[in-house]
Amino acid sequence: MKVTVVFPGQGTQYVGMGKVFSDFAYFERANEAAGYDLKKIMLEGPAEDLKLTENTQPAIVAHSLMLFDKLSPLLKQKNITVERVLGHSVGEYAALAAAGAMTFEEAVKAVHYRGKYMQESVPAGKGTMYAILKQEEAVIREACEAASTSDEKVSPANFNEPSQIVISGDKPACERAIRLMEDKTGGRVKAIELQVSAPFHCALMKPAELKLKPVLDNIKFQPLKFNYIANIDAKEYPTDTNPETIKDNLVKQVCGSVLWTHSIQKLSDDTIIIECGPGKVLAGLIKKINPNLKVISLDSETGFSEVEAL
Repeated sequence: MKVTVVFPGQGTQYVGMGKVFSDFAYFERANEAAGYDLKKIMLEGPAEDLKLTENTQPAIVAHSLMLFDKLSPLLKQKNITVERVLGHSVGEYAALAAAGAMTFEEAVKAVHYRGKYMQESVPAGKGTMYAILKQEEAVIREACEAASTSDEKVSPANFNEPSQIVISGDKPACERAIRLMEDKTGGRVKAIELQVSAPFHCALMKPAELKLKPVLDNIKFQPLKFNYIANIDAKEYPTDTNPETIKDNLVKQVCGSVLWTHSIQKLSDDTIIIECGPGKVLAGLIKKINPNLKVISLDSETGFSEVEAL
């Protein structure tokens, strides 16, 4: 039997994440990699500290990889093979670490800097993100293109599921794009401004992309143990992919769109998916993309027993 393992992104974190693990050596490794007491923030909070992007991202990656390490021997015991991995935004780092392209420590350290550089890229209030509900992809793309100018830009950031696409960019450009969608659809647009600390996955993240590249250049990327689907193009990369290509995909991912819907649509209906990370957000998105797919979320009381039942 083969499974696909998915790793969640920012927004899934919660205070107390990881407290079920008896092997707290992982937390010490995470602390060393991050360079501060990440364990305390994960287990005790406060929530305001955990919500800081530079803490959120390493916390999610560390928790996800703890779960994967607990999952791996169970899969081996049950003769279940991981066919591919993929992650949502920062979850792509956890996916690549699970696939052996980088170590636990390298992934935690890289996303700490990724979160820090993303937060620093845009002054507070300059950019924003809106979730656009029940709107066609073509209409959203067209509106973003028409609303962008040389000084103010907006673009699709996250294709979370067919009826939820997030746009990101300069606040005035985002608002122009929404008005253009309203004109196109006769006013039938539901847009929800997200409470985020920065406008992720858009051109405003270019300073973060430039700063992150040297961090990634210092990682010696290894060959993949499993195939992985990249956010940037929804393409499935085989195990013989050049490690430099993997690094380039992560660099482009900072400003590029997260093609989650397109990635899940590549999977056949009989695919069994294991969600490996905090919460069950991806399970909900996946069911909206393709209700035929079976998803097991590990961060639950029944997660591991459901895997055993396979």
